Amino acid sequence: MAHRVAVLVLDQFAPLDLGVPGQVFWAAESPSGEKLYEVVTCSPGREPVRCSAGYSVLPDHDLDVLDTADTVLVPGLHGGPAVVDGTLPEPVREALQGRSRVMSICTGAFVLAAAGLLDDRPATTHWRDAARFAALFPRVRLDPSVLFIDDGDVLTSAGVAAGLDLCLHVVRRDHGSEVANRTARRCVMPPWRDGGQAQYIERPLPDPAGASTAETRAWMLSRLDAPLDLGALAEHARMSVRTFTRRFREETGMSPARWLTRQRVEHARHLLETTDLGVEEVARRAGFGTAVSLRQHLHAAVGVAPLAYRHTFRRTSRTG
Repeated sequence: MAHRVAVLVLDQFAPLDLGVPGQVFWAAESPSGEKLYEVVTCSPGREPVRCSAGYSVLPDHDLDVLDTADTVLVPGLHGGPAVVDGTLPEPVREALQGRSRVMSICTGAFVLAAAGLLDDRPATTHWRDAARFAALFPRVRLDPSVLFIDDGDVLTSAGVAAGLDLCLHVVRRDHGSEVANRTARRCVMPPWRDGGQAQYIERPLPDPAGASTAETRAWMLSRLDAPLDLGALAEHARMSVRTFTRRFREETGMSPARWLTRQRVEHARHLLETTDLGVEEVARRAGFGTAVSLRQHLHAAVGVAPLAYRHTFRRTSRTG
């Protein structure tokens, strides 16, 4: 049976945020072509809801459909009480309680926070709304620098297009990288994006006379199994270490070392999911050198050891 995602739409919803789950989850299929998700849409009282682009939609369901959902998702809002003063109508607050998995895109995090679902938990939202969010919900451990946060049964994403990243992450978490990669190709999007929101926050533009670090990033990806120190990277980019580090952070939202570690973790995950290589060989090919180092980095990234990760994702990727 397909996993049911119920999208809760409120007045002044962001139109792209409503379309994202329907597209990404609809595109997720098993190797045999079976649809893995069903997306349904609801509103309080099954009333029409108006978006910021000047039109209304009429969902097929009222809030009762949330009782049949495996995941509840709240799109972003461009206004409304949750964003303005941190309150929610009581029926909406009650409807969000006790769900097995809840997600938000962009300022949909205001709705989850207003329902009390984010208290003492990490979360993110659009960087432009971070200050207001922090003022309204001081108990939430807000991180406005990332594209999304997976805290198990509650997931939040940054603004607008980051909803694509979050939904694709959920497909990967549920069904493994092969399914997620096929879904990404069908949606004409990358399987993951480098960096976080930091790269999109308004700031003075970097010196236009300077070169990009993109060529060096591509070179790094082709040499993940080799030692790569900061001096060698700066030399490849034909920059000083200081200039290279600054420009790298401006373009990716993170330091070279953090970016490289992330790429190595992703490569190790791919090898664990798609090959039968031993953990030591996976560690070597991913550039971690030893199984101990791979275990430390993988556990920090996804919370499990390599063999447990392989067992989980090889099984889910073959389901169906």
